[in-house]
Amino acid sequence: MSQPIKIGVVGVGKIVRDQHLPALAKDQNYRLIAAASRHGKVENIPNFPDIETMLDAVPELEAVSLCMPPQFRYDAARTALMAKKHVFLEKPPGATVSEVEDLKALAVKNGVSLFASWHSRYAPAVEAARAFLSSARISSAAINWKEDVRRWHPNQEWIWAPGGFGVFDPGINALSIATHILPAMFITSAVLDFPENRASPVAARVAFRTSNGLPVTMDLDWLQTGPQSWDILADTDKGAMVLSGGGSKLAIDGKVVHDEPEAEYPMLYRRFAEIVRAGVSDVDLAPLQHVADAFMLGKRNVVEAFFD
Repeated sequence: MSQPIKIGVVGVGKIVRDQHLPALAKDQNYRLIAAASRHGKVENIPNFPDIETMLDAVPELEAVSLCMPPQFRYDAARTALMAKKHVFLEKPPGATVSEVEDLKALAVKNGVSLFASWHSRYAPAVEAARAFLSSARISSAAINWKEDVRRWHPNQEWIWAPGGFGVFDPGINALSIATHILPAMFITSAVLDFPENRASPVAARVAFRTSNGLPVTMDLDWLQTGPQSWDILADTDKGAMVLSGGGSKLAIDGKVVHDEPEAEYPMLYRRFAEIVRAGVSDVDLAPLQHVADAFMLGKRNVVEAFFD
């Protein structure tokens, strides 16, 4: 086995503690040797207030995993790429499509790997759903992604700021799966619900169609209480498909055909190690492009003020 990749994490918040640190701890492809964050710390390794200080103090770093809010990710990624470090981008990979395009060019220029990590695409039943749909004739599809922001993002104001995506923060997870398993599609209309006291939407209804006219709808809601809904449905000539649980369970005509425990982040880091050692990048911008198109085409609908 090759020597472990010396990696640092930047932005030590809930997602890092819940997902990134456990995945890195179990993966022999990596050795976590530093962290940088304005507030959080990782035990038993050196911690720094920002990425610049970390890179200066720990020059042996080979890669960084960037987990701060998307509004701040471009500058950190550019700093790392210019220092010839491989870069793992949490989703969404940036606040705009154009800045991620620039990062792709910088990675090539500096001979390092860039990874846009769409974690939901690595959910256990996604590949099974893709295989099923590739062998079927689809007549329509629907995306229903509804969860409670107060449960998953308590007191996180950055998600409501410009560039924070609002309900498209979870919605882009759905799009990362949909763009992988469905035919290529584009947005025809959208209605975005903006709370009167927030700069990002709390709900959205989006209509797509494929080049051959297949209708696809998406319904996003960030105030759903009770059971959470992360489902993609498709009517086909081989039966009705339901990919549920954020991509963890696949059913055809009500019969479960694939159901495995979630292991998204370990698979993400496995993929990152593969591209680092192959000297390539993996940056799919389709989910981010759809979000940009929704904001471009979407009708703004002002709703009651939201307080988390």
